[in-house]
Amino acid sequence: MPALWSFLDKFESHVCRILLAVFVSLLFVQIVARQLFGFSITWIEELSVILFVWFAYFGASYAARIAAHNRVTFHLNAMSRHKARIVEAVGDLFWIAFNAVFIWYSIEFISRLKPFVKAQTLGWEMRYVYLALPIAFVLMTLRILQVNYLKLIRGTDPRDPDRVEVEDMIELSQDEQRAFDREKR
Repeated sequence: MPALWSFLDKFESHVCRILLAVFVSLLFVQIVARQLFGFSITWIEELSVILFVWFAYFGASYAARIAAHNRVTFHLNAMSRHKARIVEAVGDLFWIAFNAVFIWYSIEFISRLKPFVKAQTLGWEMRYVYLALPIAFVLMTLRILQVNYLKLIRGTDPRDPDRVEVEDMIELSQDEQRAFDREKR
């Protein structure tokens, strides 16, 4: 069960990795087709754009999970940690309210789309393409609630994503150095 929780906790990260790999591969195929064979595969352009949009929205949800969205924090640093958490939570309530309005209007927009409104080259109904909006904003809202639960109820702050990346790189370089030292012996 812990493996499932770990997977779900990084769900958006996994989705983003897949989307990124697919749309970059498609664009590579498109470049090769143009440069080496002198023709273009029309549906690749459209699919790459759709996958990129989905990537961006799922990435925004993942950024909410790791508390990586930009915030003005100067005033929070002057407060006690307890007060700062409360102010952040109030700000997050406004964010959740915005997300709820956005989810409502995006679902309303999608429901008004006629079945004949389709992507030009793929022929997909656009209502399925636009599903990225409510799905990502629902996930983002859940992640905001999750982060606030961790901060306010469990008392744990998410680690600074930039600091985590630097620490991971330092740990990786130390592991490589240890492996190098073992090989020298």
